[in-house]
Amino acid sequence: MAEGGGSIKSFFAPIAGFGVTFKTMFKPIVTEQYPEEKVPTAPRYHGRHVLNRHADGLEKCIGCELCAWACPADAIYVEGADNTEEERFSPGERYGRVYQINYLRCIFCGLCIEACPTRALTMSNEYELADDSREDLIFTKDQLLAPLLPGMESPPHPMRLGDDEKAYYLGGGISPVAGDPNVEGRLHADRADS
Repeated sequence: MAEGGGSIKSFFAPIAGFGVTFKTMFKPIVTEQYPEEKVPTAPRYHGRHVLNRHADGLEKCIGCELCAWACPADAIYVEGADNTEEERFSPGERYGRVYQINYLRCIFCGLCIEACPTRALTMSNEYELADDSREDLIFTKDQLLAPLLPGMESPPHPMRLGDDEKAYYLGGGISPVAGDPNVEGRLHADRADS
């Protein structure tokens, strides 16, 4: 009798194996028309990094290198330098003279964002980073900096929003970049409505 039960199982085994195939055979096919039709990402999607600016155009990065220390993939390289009154790039004592992110190593975990004390580094929703050259996937400071919006001045220039760096960090409501969901994390100001 045990042998009879085994023959029934062996008879239905191929049918059970094709169960998943038969189930999906009659479901509607969903085809995404990428890249012609791009599906919007989730609002907190971890995409390409952006180095933000203050309302007057000075950079928020103070060259502290905390993002590089926090990166588990060792994808970020930062060299800090001192600001002078003649050449001021950020409101603090220092600025990030060299800033690079190697997207061949980056795992888009967001730990660098959490480590940044000035909210200089954020992540955009841009996800199209494929390239056929390894060198082109190492983004430099010029490629990562947020674009200058109307009313901003390209650094270096003196502080315009206050007499010291405290005015920049305590006056959170005056910056059109950080805290403004219409502009923050956007790579192109003209795409603010997309």
